[in-house]
Amino acid sequence: MSRIGKKPVDMPSGVSASVSGQTIEVKGPKGTQKFTATDDVTIVVEGEAISVTPRGKSKRARQQWGMSRTIVANLVHGVQNTFKKELEIQGVGYRAQVQGNVLKLNLGYSHDVDFAIPQGVTITCPRPTEIIVEGHDKQVVGEIAANIRDWRRPEPYKGKGIRYKGEYIFQKEGKKK
Repeated sequence: MSRIGKKPVDMPSGVSASVSGQTIEVKGPKGTQKFTATDDVTIVVEGEAISVTPRGKSKRARQQWGMSRTIVANLVHGVQNTFKKELEIQGVGYRAQVQGNVLKLNLGYSHDVDFAIPQGVTITCPRPTEIIVEGHDKQVVGEIAANIRDWRRPEPYKGKGIRYKGEYIFQKEGKKK
């Protein structure tokens, strides 16, 4: 039994949800988001809570049960607040800055990396070595942060690169003479 799926998702004041078929639409002060669930689960809005139940006892139905409940909870949180990922840049001469709708990254390549900021996501650089990605969709925020990190992953010998804030990079010992 899914322990996550059993718990109903509470809706805070100012947030409303409507279900049509397998699609749930959540409206809040920050916007509107939709999610279409698979046929293995049933989504029901009951008063100030949203509950997800499986349609059967198959393994796939139980898998979709917990995942669908988590996605619905993220929709409710996203229309009320924002999701945030913080990145740190480490390395001599490595820096970032936002110019208009483009994130300019100087990462030791022979050219600057221009990363176009997509709609629905806000990227800020309070310091040249810090990047903050914010948005209302948890998956999109995580994906954008991962794409930025992929331009220069932290390497294990000196630790240079782009890393998530608080991420631990295991340091390897270099060559010995």
